[in-house]
Order: sequence, then C-alpha cells, then structure tokens
Amino acid sequence: MDEDRGYKLSELVEELRLDIIYASTNYEALRINTGDVHRPGLQLSGFYDYFDPTRIQLLGKQEVAYMEKYTAPERLERYGKLMAQSIPVLIVCHDAEISGELIEAAKQYDVPVLYSSENTTDVMSSTLRLIRRALAPHMTRHGVLMEVYGIGLLILGESGVGKSEAAIELLKRGHRLIADDAVEIKAVDVNMLEGTSPELIRYYIELRGIGVIDVRQIFGVGAIKARQNIHLVVNLEPWQEGKLYDRLGIIENTVNMMGVDVATITIPVRPGRNLAVILEVAAMNQRQKFMGYNAALEFTKQINKHFDEKM
Repeated sequence: MDEDRGYKLSELVEELRLDIIYASTNYEALRINTGDVHRPGLQLSGFYDYFDPTRIQLLGKQEVAYMEKYTAPERLERYGKLMAQSIPVLIVCHDAEISGELIEAAKQYDVPVLYSSENTTDVMSSTLRLIRRALAPHMTRHGVLMEVYGIGLLILGESGVGKSEAAIELLKRGHRLIADDAVEIKAVDVNMLEGTSPELIRYYIELRGIGVIDVRQIFGVGAIKARQNIHLVVNLEPWQEGKLYDRLGIIENTVNMMGVDVATITIPVRPGRNLAVILEVAAMNQRQKFMGYNAALEFTKQINKHFDEKM
C-alpha cells in the first residue's frame, strides 16, 4: 500500500473513537487509499472472487455468529485466509465478541484490529463519510467562501476587485466566513462541492491598508465555519462600459469543477454599488431557485401573457 497518500488510519480511529485491539507494526504510517467499506460474509464462507483487498473490512454480529458454528482450528483458518489478502484493517462492531482465533490470525499476518460498540451500519456510514471526504478529488482556488443565508457563495475575481472587503461587510451583517484568499475545494459527491480553508490561514482576512485580521477575535466564533457546500460561484469583475450584462437572469449559467456543475453569475463592480447587499440578494435568489421558484421565468411568463392578451 502507498504510505505517502491517502487517509491515515490513526485519524479514522480518533474520529470514530475506535478501540485498538491489535496495532500492526506499521499502524502509525498506515493509510487508507480506497473510499469504500466491505463486510466479508461471503469471504468467510470461502468465496473470494471479485474481492477487493484494499477496502476496510467490517465484522458485525452476523459474521461473528456465523463463524461460531466452526471449530477453533477452522475459525483460525478462515480468519487467516481473510487476513492473508493484505487487507488494511478489520473493524469489529456492535459488541460482537472478538475470538482468540481472530487475534491470532491478525498477529500472524500483521493486520490491525479495531473495535466499536456502535451499530455496524452506523460505523459503516460514518467510515464512508470520512474516507470519501478525505480521498475526494480536490483543488485550490483564489477567492473567498462565505455562508450567506445558508447558501455557500464562492466569490472569485482578480486581485483588488473587492472580495475581502465584501466579505467584511457580510460578516458585519451576520454571515459566516469559511475561507479567504485560498479556498480548498473537494468533490465530496457526484453533484456537490465542499470548500474549506488551508489550516495555516484559517479564519484570517487580509485587508489592504489595514493588514491581516483575525475574524474570530473581532467578530466572534459565530462568524466562522469550518466547511461549507458550494451552491453558487460569483465572479466579480470591474465594470466595463459598453459591455452587455445579463439583466433578466433567464439563462442559468454553470461552471464545471472536477466534474460537478455549479451555478454561476457575474457581478460588475464599480464605485457606489453595495456589494454585500447584492451578494445577499444573490444568495436568497439562489435559495428560491432550489425551492422551485425562478423570478426571471415568472416575470417572463407575465410579460408573454400581457402581450398575448393585447393581441
């Protein structure tokens, strides 16, 4: 297994509060590289066709009860055959009894064994959530990520266009900061992006003329958030005289990031425009679209109905 990439097994143990029954010799360096989990019921019965040994293996009460029908030497042989596949880790769940044969096989093939009293299904879902987030495709974009009325706004634009200043005004109006300057984006699902901040600059904002400020200290912990799904990409650009900007919003544009299409709009910036208020309205309008109401389409229907009646 590649030990330079992936999700550290020790982090999974800490996140899920798992008990370590047996730690392999490479436990501290061991990493998970496959975002999937498996319950090896068929394998314990001897069927190994299409078996993926890179997955985390879970044993629940069903699998353990099934193994109880065998004698101790048979259990050792079947557990040993599973461990011999070079599986990354075996997690025993739901207060299932851990037999001596399982531990013996784990030591023989140096496979870590963990334990959880939680329901097997709950452990599986939590494990999938953690490892898929950790192993998700990711990228970094220069911008600001804010939560405004529950909508994740990824604010992009060239340096000096006013992204951080707009973020400060939004913070004053009660919204929350996730990242400034650098936004780490992960494709956590087939249709969802999640953004966070690099740990080194988390919750700091740079304001030209003032310097770097700590949002937690000035606005309080209620003004920050660790991560946020991205629902709308807002491109800020300097106002260009003569350029045609969308005035109705009928056409819904999207931008593709790592295979995920996200709604996007472009907002021209010039002195006198209150960016914070515009961004708030953009967030509320996007939320209405999620709820099935599109003001631009409704307006167009009314206009068409008016002309149809006149004619």
